[in-house]
Amino acid sequence: MTSQHALNRLIDLALEEDIGTGDITTETLIPEDAEGEAVIKAKEYLVLAGLPVARDVFRRLDPAIHFQEAGTDGDTFEPGDGIMKIQGRLQPLLTGERTALNFLQRLSGIATHVRRYLDSLPDTAVRLVDTRKTTPGWRALEKYAVRIGGAANHRMSLSDGILIKDNHVAICGGIRPALEKARRRAPHTLKLEVEVGTPAEAQEAADAGADIIMLDNMGPDTIREAVRLIDGRALVEVSGGITRDNLAALAASGVDIVSVGALTHSAVAVDISMAITNAS
Repeated sequence: MTSQHALNRLIDLALEEDIGTGDITTETLIPEDAEGEAVIKAKEYLVLAGLPVARDVFRRLDPAIHFQEAGTDGDTFEPGDGIMKIQGRLQPLLTGERTALNFLQRLSGIATHVRRYLDSLPDTAVRLVDTRKTTPGWRALEKYAVRIGGAANHRMSLSDGILIKDNHVAICGGIRPALEKARRRAPHTLKLEVEVGTPAEAQEAADAGADIIMLDNMGPDTIREAVRLIDGRALVEVSGGITRDNLAALAASGVDIVSVGALTHSAVAVDISMAITNAS
């Protein structure tokens, strides 16, 4: 998912943001030693993601809290299904409720969104991947949710691979000069990917020895022409303007990879609630 140190930093930031100088309501109404049980439930169909993060939120407030889970990340839940029971002191349960649910709702929303995209993708070898269009600070978690939903990850960061985009090409004076410069300076272990906007540019990239060619914002007919010109000399990725409605047509056009920023940036949080079911 992400390193525990990085996750703890994010959880601490989220708790600090939500609690401020203290949970005045809970501290005023609930005795410090009062204990009880809470149940987290799905209120709509969802693919669960983020359960370990939710546990860590509560454990940051009280390591003695106990959990009983009805499933694990990747499982599907229907409206009304219990996801997790939590036992422990009521103050940390109530104080951590919103932060834990925020993580669960957002990450499960992404996993559910991804699963629906995959349901629209025919049973082919085409690989569905995400992009770097993620919430700042949440990338590792959101890309984890993408994997839980069943898709794969593109680059985690700019340091993960060479992807020559339109601005790089413009600065370098063309596709071939950009690829040649990258090839001279990059380690031999890295593949070279270049973004193109027309079939002619796709052919130029293939002629120049690109390992992966990204077809950006092309329609199905244009993609098929670009695939024909590439002629198997490079992996073909398509990106831009991809929806669940056109995913099947794009997958049938001969491409190898479909990258969709909407897997993360357009996913809607699912509805999950927490209720105290026992208090003493």
